[in-house]
Amino acid sequence: MEDLAHDDVTPVQLAALAAIADSDDLDATRLAELVAFDRSTVGSVLERLEAKGWIEREYRDGDRRTKRLHATAAGRAKVRSLTAAMRASQARLLDVFSSEEQTQFQRLLAKFVSAHEERRAGK
Repeated sequence: MEDLAHDDVTPVQLAALAAIADSDDLDATRLAELVAFDRSTVGSVLERLEAKGWIEREYRDGDRRTKRLHATAAGRAKVRSLTAAMRASQARLLDVFSSEEQTQFQRLLAKFVSAHEERRAGK
């Protein structure tokens, strides 16, 4: 959060913006699944991102129930500018571990996340 504060973006907003920028066809429900937040949280995040001019929401053709999410040029630029900063922040956090320990930590963290995603999905 400290590394993002000067850019007026929270980690949750950056995660949502990056997911939107990386997708051609995303709606709020799928975004909530991707970033593992509830729909009400995602809704308020989308409002903030739209107010900043980083995303646009538009109804899908023939479906007035669901809005497609698109990153604007400014939103894509924001993701690009923050990617290097986030990688540096992650490296700084992990530098307490040796290279081997970092690999092991990341493997265990991926296993942890995967197991909880499977539980949530009912598998």
